[in-house]
Amino acid sequence: MPLRPTDSSALLIDGKLVPGSGGTFEIFDPSTEELLGYAADATSADMDAAIDAARRAFDETGWSRDHAFRARCLRQLRDALRGHIEELREITIAEVGAPRFLTSAAHLEGPVDDLLWFADLAESYAWKEDLGNASPMGIPTHRYLLKEATGVVGAITPWNFPHQINFAKIGPALAAGNTVVLKPAPDTPWCAALVGKVAAEETDIPPGVLNIVTSSDHGIGAQLAEDPRVDLISFTGSTATGRSVMRAASESLKKVFLELGGKSAFLVLDDADLRGACSMAGFMVCTHAGQGCAITTRLVVPRARYDEAVEITAETMRGLRPGDPRDPGTVCGPLISARQRERVEGYIRLAAEEGGTIVVGGGRPAEHDHGFFVEPTLISGVPDSARVAQEEIFGPVLVILPHDGDDDAIRIANDSPYGLSGAVYGTDPDRIAHVVAGVRTGTLGVNGGIWYAADAPFGGYKQSGIGREMGVAGFEEYLETKLVAEPAH
Repeated sequence: MPLRPTDSSALLIDGKLVPGSGGTFEIFDPSTEELLGYAADATSADMDAAIDAARRAFDETGWSRDHAFRARCLRQLRDALRGHIEELREITIAEVGAPRFLTSAAHLEGPVDDLLWFADLAESYAWKEDLGNASPMGIPTHRYLLKEATGVVGAITPWNFPHQINFAKIGPALAAGNTVVLKPAPDTPWCAALVGKVAAEETDIPPGVLNIVTSSDHGIGAQLAEDPRVDLISFTGSTATGRSVMRAASESLKKVFLELGGKSAFLVLDDADLRGACSMAGFMVCTHAGQGCAITTRLVVPRARYDEAVEITAETMRGLRPGDPRDPGTVCGPLISARQRERVEGYIRLAAEEGGTIVVGGGRPAEHDHGFFVEPTLISGVPDSARVAQEEIFGPVLVILPHDGDDDAIRIANDSPYGLSGAVYGTDPDRIAHVVAGVRTGTLGVNGGIWYAADAPFGGYKQSGIGREMGVAGFEEYLETKLVAEPAH
C-alpha cells in the first residue's frame, strides 16, 4: 500500500507546521518508480521566514545559555522519535530506497540514538577554561576562555543517508546552543518533515530554534548560504556543489563546514587474507547501491595476485543481486533516481571506452522491470589515472587496481583529489602503521575496524571537505571562542 503521510508534509517554521507557499511536489519510490505522495514545497519567502525565526530565537531567548534545557530537549526529541521509529523506518525505505537491514544501524536507529550523546555532551562540556594569571606588557591580568554558540546554522543535506546526516548536524548544532534552519534534499523530504512534526508536537524545543524547510527548488539552499543573518553553513554533498556553497557563503564571511565527495581506497597488502579482504570490499561497494561518500570504491591489491583477487571479488559481487529494499535480506537496493542511474551507467560505458573490462554486472538487472536498479559492477584493466578510478560515481561500481608493494599502494590511495575514507588489510603491525601514516584521508579502517560512531569525528582531507562532523571535534565546529581578560587580584 502506498505511503501517504500527509501529516509529515509540512514545513516547520517558528514552531508551527505550515504548508509550503509553493504548494507541494511529488515524491517517488526509487524501487518501483511509483508516486508515494507529496511534500510541502517552500518558496524563497518561506526560507526568509525560517531564517528570521531562527535569528530571533537565537538573539532574543536564553536558548544558547541554558545547557541543561537544551540537553533535556534533545533527549525528548530522541525519545519521541523512538516512538515513531517504525513509521520513520517505512518512510526511509520507501523514499530513500534504503535496505531494511541498514535502518537498524546508520540509516535510522543509530543516528536517532546519537542525539543522546550530544545531549550528554551539552551538560559535561567545559564551557569555560581558566588560563590563569599572566603579565602581558607588565600588566597583571587574569584570563579565561568562554565557548559560545556561533548563532544561526544553515544545514543543507543530501538524500543518500538523510537521517544520519540530518542528525549529525541538528544534534551538535542544537547541543552547542545554536538555532537551525535545515534544508533537506528534495529527493527525501519526508524523512526530515516527520522529524519537524515530532519536534513541534512532542518536545519543548522553543519556536524558531529548529526550522525545517523542504523544497523542490535548489535555489532555496543557495539563499540560505547567502543570507547574512545565517552565521554558519554546514553542507554535505558533492564537491562541485560544495564549491558553490562556499562561494555563496563568502559574501558574508560566515563559517563554513563542508563534507564532500570521496574516492576511497581499500588497500590489500601482500600478507593479508586475500579472500576475506576482497570479499569485504565487494560487499561494501554494493551496500545501499554504493550511495555513500565514504564507501571504498577502489580495491588495490598485490599485482602478483591480481587475477585471483579479481575472481574472488567477482564471486562476491555476483551473489549480491539488487533487490527490494523492503526485503530484510537485500544489501543492494535501487539508486535514488533515473538521473543518478544514467550517471552511473555513463561511467560504466566510459570504463569500457577507456579499455577496461566489465568483469561483473554493467547493466540493469533483468529481474526488475521497474525501479532505478543497476547491477553491482566490477571493473578491471584500467590504470589508476582512468576517470572511473579518479571520479566519484556514487553507485555499486568497484574498480580493482594492482599495486607493487606497500609504498605503491599508498601512492595509489593518495593519487586522488579526495581524501575522505579508506581501509587497509594486512597482518604485520609495522607495515600497517606505515600505511596508516602514509595515506592522506580523514578516516581509515584497519582489518575491518569500524570508525563510524557518535563520539568519533568524521571528515576528509583535500577536496573531501573542511572540518569534522560528529565527536567533540564536530560539536566544536558550532562554537566560537571568546577570550576574557580582567585585572588580576
